[in-house]
Amino acid sequence: MKTMKNEAIRQAVRERYGQVARSNGVGCGGASGCCAGPSTNAEVVSQGLGYSANDTSAVPEGANLGLGCGNPQAIAALRPGEVVLDLGSGAGFDCFLAARQVGDTGRVIGVDMTPDMVSRARANAEKVAYNNVEFRLGEIENLPVADASVDAIISNCVINLSPDKPRVFAEAHRVLKPGGRLAIADIVAFADMPDEIRNDMAHYTGCVSGASTVAEIEAMLRDSGFKQIRVAPKDSSRTFLGDWVPGADIGEYVLSATIEAVKPGE
Repeated sequence: MKTMKNEAIRQAVRERYGQVARSNGVGCGGASGCCAGPSTNAEVVSQGLGYSANDTSAVPEGANLGLGCGNPQAIAALRPGEVVLDLGSGAGFDCFLAARQVGDTGRVIGVDMTPDMVSRARANAEKVAYNNVEFRLGEIENLPVADASVDAIISNCVINLSPDKPRVFAEAHRVLKPGGRLAIADIVAFADMPDEIRNDMAHYTGCVSGASTVAEIEAMLRDSGFKQIRVAPKDSSRTFLGDWVPGADIGEYVLSATIEAVKPGE
């Protein structure tokens, strides 16, 4: 029964973000949530999440769909030559920014389970002939990435969408090199949600009702073998979260947070 429920969640997420990929992305065609407000300007949305104007203008047209709940680039401290993995890479926005930081000697891998997103990201890469970025179709619970091959993992408002978060963190630990690190922006819960929100699939695919608490995230990371764990909710995120579900004060239940952790070295 649990497997059926998990697969139903994955399919609902895949369908919703497939629709986003086929549209202009921002606001998800008027639907609530989708890790974005109802704005029609992706640059405005992203700059409100902590990206600079230089960031939003530096990527191929169509790569920034205005999705997300923070800026993992701000905490990732990426360096030239590193291998970076983006969990739930969408149309490639964070991957293209990471590619600039790791340079020609580095490599960026984006993984997304939505075929339309992967296709869009690959088409975006072709526009500017990026040679150090690749996009792979796959689930973040079953990463198509080799063991101990990645220096840093970034992700922006995606892990909350997974129905099997312990598996996501276990896979992240598997693919990171010893000493590798997580730098994630995601949604966390700090209060019990009403049943009408918690049990609504639209709110789940909208990055709300699938959120775990800070204590749950810390426990999952510890159980996966991570150290130096830091989960930092951002009170300022209430400003944009208020747009995600019209008529409901989502900021009473969830906040955006940065999540950092390190795989111990050998």
